[in-house]
Amino acid sequence: MSETLPAHLVGFPFIHWLEVRFRDLDVLGHVNNSVYATYLESTRIEFYHHLTGLPLEKLNIILAELTIKYKAPAFYKDKLGVGIKVASFGSKSFGMEYAIVRPADDVVVASARSVLVMYDYTLNKTVHIPDAFKQRVEEVQGPVGKH
Repeated sequence: MSETLPAHLVGFPFIHWLEVRFRDLDVLGHVNNSVYATYLESTRIEFYHHLTGLPLEKLNIILAELTIKYKAPAFYKDKLGVGIKVASFGSKSFGMEYAIVRPADDVVVASARSVLVMYDYTLNKTVHIPDAFKQRVEEVQGPVGKH
């Protein structure tokens, strides 16, 4: 990566870097649409770990909704940066925004939004977002709106 952050990733408090693998491609030679969900998932898990320090087996969120807008193709060996941030808080859920950017030409390959729900797997039910989590998010990225 260059030392300058691509313009389309400025404003994201966390960026997950990856390289397009051969297995990510479809018959047309570009990244298959379903693979983007995996890129977003990897980024989301890394960001959540960065925020909470929780190991994967203590994960306490569930993906409730995911919307992806495909804007440009990505190809084998492309380096991609996936920016992520918490966009809004509800009482038991929070929204996230993403941008998948190819730094070589600062092209937004895809953008996305998701909704995550706080969940207690022991009780098998949704729970309120802890204030400590909200405070940590605001420490890392600044104020977050409500949804």
